[in-house]
Amino acid sequence: MKKILWLVLALIVLISVFLLSANLIADYLWFKELGYVSVFFTQLVAQVKIGVPLFAGMLLLCCMYLRILRRKYYNAVPLYGDDKDKMIRWSGWLISGVFSLVVSAKVISNMWFQMLQFFNSTDFGIADPIFGKDVSFYIFKLDLLTRLNENLLSIVFLFAVAVVAYYLIMIALRPPRFFERTYEDAYTYEEPQQSNNPFGQMFGQHNRSRVHKSLDKEGVARLISLTKVPLMIMGILVFLMVGFHFYLLQFRMLYSGVSDTVFGASFTDINISLWVYRVLMALSLLGAVAVVFAFNRKRWKYVAAVPVLMIAVMFGGSLIAGGVQSFVVSPDELNKEAPYINNNIEFTRYAYDLQDITVQEYAADTKLTIDDIADNVGTLSNIRINDFEPVAKFYNQTQSIRSYYHFLDVDVDRYMVNGDYTQVFLSAREIDSSATGDQWLSSHLKYTHGYGITLSRVDTVTESGQPDMLIDSIPPVSEVAEIMITRPEIYYGEAASDYVIVNTAEQEFDYPSGDSNVYTTYQGEGGIPLNLLNRALFAVIEGDTQILVSTNINSNSKILINRNVLDRVQKLAPFLYYDGDPYIVVDGGELYWMIDAYTVSDNYPYSEPYISSSGMINYIRNSVKVVVDAYDGDVSYYIVDEEDPLALTLQKIYPALFKNYSEMPDGLKAHIRYPDAMFSIQADVFSKYHMTDAGVFYHNEDRWALATEVYGSTTSTMQPHYYIMKLPGEAEAEFISSVPYTPNGKSNMTALLVARSDGEAYGELVLYQFPKDRLIYGPQQVEAQINQHTEIAQDFTLWSSAGSTYTRGNLFVIPIDGALMYVEPIYLESASSSMPEVKRVIVYYNEKIAYADTLADALDEMFGSGAGDILGGGTTGEPDSTPDTDVDTTDMAELAAAANRAYDNARAAQKNGDWAGYGKYLEELQ
Repeated sequence: MKKILWLVLALIVLISVFLLSANLIADYLWFKELGYVSVFFTQLVAQVKIGVPLFAGMLLLCCMYLRILRRKYYNAVPLYGDDKDKMIRWSGWLISGVFSLVVSAKVISNMWFQMLQFFNSTDFGIADPIFGKDVSFYIFKLDLLTRLNENLLSIVFLFAVAVVAYYLIMIALRPPRFFERTYEDAYTYEEPQQSNNPFGQMFGQHNRSRVHKSLDKEGVARLISLTKVPLMIMGILVFLMVGFHFYLLQFRMLYSGVSDTVFGASFTDINISLWVYRVLMALSLLGAVAVVFAFNRKRWKYVAAVPVLMIAVMFGGSLIAGGVQSFVVSPDELNKEAPYINNNIEFTRYAYDLQDITVQEYAADTKLTIDDIADNVGTLSNIRINDFEPVAKFYNQTQSIRSYYHFLDVDVDRYMVNGDYTQVFLSAREIDSSATGDQWLSSHLKYTHGYGITLSRVDTVTESGQPDMLIDSIPPVSEVAEIMITRPEIYYGEAASDYVIVNTAEQEFDYPSGDSNVYTTYQGEGGIPLNLLNRALFAVIEGDTQILVSTNINSNSKILINRNVLDRVQKLAPFLYYDGDPYIVVDGGELYWMIDAYTVSDNYPYSEPYISSSGMINYIRNSVKVVVDAYDGDVSYYIVDEEDPLALTLQKIYPALFKNYSEMPDGLKAHIRYPDAMFSIQADVFSKYHMTDAGVFYHNEDRWALATEVYGSTTSTMQPHYYIMKLPGEAEAEFISSVPYTPNGKSNMTALLVARSDGEAYGELVLYQFPKDRLIYGPQQVEAQINQHTEIAQDFTLWSSAGSTYTRGNLFVIPIDGALMYVEPIYLESASSSMPEVKRVIVYYNEKIAYADTLADALDEMFGSGAGDILGGGTTGEPDSTPDTDVDTTDMAELAAAANRAYDNARAAQKNGDWAGYGKYLEELQ
């Protein structure tokens, strides 16, 4: 029976351990699947390397001190309970163990990563202008030192608790004999004789002395004296920690943000506050000495005087700082703050990677000719006349094929299309798990993956105004020789949210084919094998017993987990910040996801913070590109900025995780792009920090703002847009992103900021600055002129009255051969259809507006007949649906003429207020 009980107990322990460690085991298996076991163990090894020595040191220190304390306690006064020594010794070990364990756990859980950064830090090669320390001190070390100082205070407190607890245990088990005994007044007491009297025993006599007790004052004094040393040590440590706190505070002035004029340390900070901190540091050291003096000489007033002095210094310092700011700085603020403003400008520009922007003057003249248009075919043939939202609607309505497929979003990229460098839209066709039903088999075994992509040009549409498809259908049909897809299955994507199990007895749905379906079996290397132990493990983790009991799962089955690409990379490397918009890439017939990853910090000295989606930062680099195989789930991290000290430090910590950019396949290199998320932050910061003169910056004389536009029917701030464009002075068109600026509070345009994405020019920022001596129309001013255009206004009114919805697309600012051209597409969505169509294209140049059905026609209208020939008419010449076979195509010209007459009559009736006639002609037009 005893053996059975022990067996049951052991089984319970094993099951408990298994349940408690299930997630850890699953994480290990997942890291192993990806080939990053060393990454998984980095944290564990670091915590062991830090925690074990720390635990051993704390344990040894605490045990030695408690042992000394025990001996002194034994020697201080006589004690009762001589048989309790062993229990007291064991309690000392227990208290020391608990104390050491708590301290170690607290330190390694909060600071292991900061310690790795501290010991693997990479120098920036830039010294701060006040203390001369390399910036790496602020990025990698200051935070750790601050945390250590804060934790040391907790350790001192916990140590005090441990000592008090040990005192109480010793007093409880071996209480001190505080009272001395004396014997007085001897007398004789005799025992009574045996008697039948039941009270006889109460009356007898014995020889006995009366016992009196008196307090052992000397013993009590010795016992109290035992607290002298620990209290003295605690007092010294507290003062030293306070002093170290003020030592660290002086460095934090460099990103204090207290002054309204300059971010970082200002004139008053350096000349007053810094000296206050230094005086407080000196007083803290004096306080530590005063503690020793007080305990030895019992002059407690000296210890009490130090905190009073410190409070007085802080209060006096704040008064002096306020006085200096009001009476010394404010009357001559620019001269006083100029050096610190320059520090702010220099360090902020570097922190946001704005220090190397190339500035070029751009004439923005009005000398374009039809020959100039012909010379810029690479730019004009890639102007985006379609938009993300209409394209997304079109993809989902025409290319989903089945209700369980959907396109989550639309990405923009560039590919070679029939020999031409072409900007395209593309999107991944993924499984919508909410549309596959609630059955476990369907959700986890049958519908395991999405299938293929769609791809269309951004610059052309069909005759009905819909995207010009280059890759469509299931299986993917490509009209582009350069883009063929041989592995269209998407097991890992943006929409994937749950686990799936592959290689089971149940074949996976691959894609629909007519009235039937095609099935497949996973051939990839991804997934964790489902042996019996792993089945039990994942049944526990997923809370799903089907994993354990399903007869469809066999020895060849594998479970695919963490299939959402953003969740996947976040779990693998949580110390990076990730762009929220992964984009699909085709290379060598296979599909990959690309994700931009950022290294950020909020500890860069003198750099003004920026509130981003990731929180408050004041340093950012897009140093890492992450590639996820959509079929196998393999994840690769490539460092593209090999000068970023944060990325290099991470590479030292995780050498197996990061690869050099040179290791990225060329086919993938062709699709890296400068991320709009980072470019938006830089553009926003640069609107203020393009001013490099301290006087101009102080007076905010030349503050810029991001231009605004009318998008849809509302005014909004312009966001960066990708283009293929031949930049001024360059020989070939390239993939860029740009955003225009206007002076703050005004509408005219002052500059255009461009980020380059191709080849060796990747990451270069170029600012095209426009003349300040004449008016250059900004986007909002162009939008106003469009609003005033008679024909455009009439069309908008007509469409709205007919129950349709028109939408104004993005306004694109296109620099061409020293001139500026603006292009805006117009979309129309009828009440009976939810697919917006491109109906008109507006071109604005030199205070003129061309308004036509296509960009080619608009160019003809603007620059003369033949200007749009380079675009081939702007449509594919193929409608997106089959024409009505009842209509004789020879009558098309007559029908078009009749439609035009009805349209003109409707507008005339509307103008004359003839609403009955307006309705009649509108019906005729429809």
